[in-house]
Amino acid sequence: MINELLQDAESRMHGAVSSLQTDLGGFRTGRASPQLVERLQVNMYGVEMELKQMAVISVPEPQQLAIRPYDANSLSAIERAIMQSDLGLMPNNDGKIIRLNLPRLTEERRRDLNKLVGRRVEEAKVAVRNVRRDVLNDFREMKTESMITEDEFFQSQDQLQELTDKYVKLIDEEGRRKEAEIMEV
Repeated sequence: MINELLQDAESRMHGAVSSLQTDLGGFRTGRASPQLVERLQVNMYGVEMELKQMAVISVPEPQQLAIRPYDANSLSAIERAIMQSDLGLMPNNDGKIIRLNLPRLTEERRRDLNKLVGRRVEEAKVAVRNVRRDVLNDFREMKTESMITEDEFFQSQDQLQELTDKYVKLIDEEGRRKEAEIMEV
């Protein structure tokens, strides 16, 4: 029972780290990356879809993204979604492909992005701590109902804390890596 709770906690904590990695992948760092736009929601035929489901996204040059839709009729919808997003990019449409030129980041914009990274890192840590709190409550309940001994309770509590520390450390490393990537000129 304890091992099952710990395994569940680990998978939920891993989910928080994966979510953080996905979020941070969308941050613009001055280099073109398909992750920047692939999760962008595009309204086509009254349905919201991710851009990666509607088009091939490639990087023809280090500072440029090329978006080639599967359906030529979706060009204007994709263009509209890019302009309405908070990316701050102006799409260039040649009738077949949408090109996005990524300008160099200013020092001020880099600092703002680092603040956003810090917020996302903190949100991921809170998610991990919430998992720890939930599982710890389950352990307390099991101890109260005499399903586990006091020694088992304290051992499981220590194992849970080790797991939490491991994932908080991973989250911090992801945050530092992304901040260094953003500050890289």
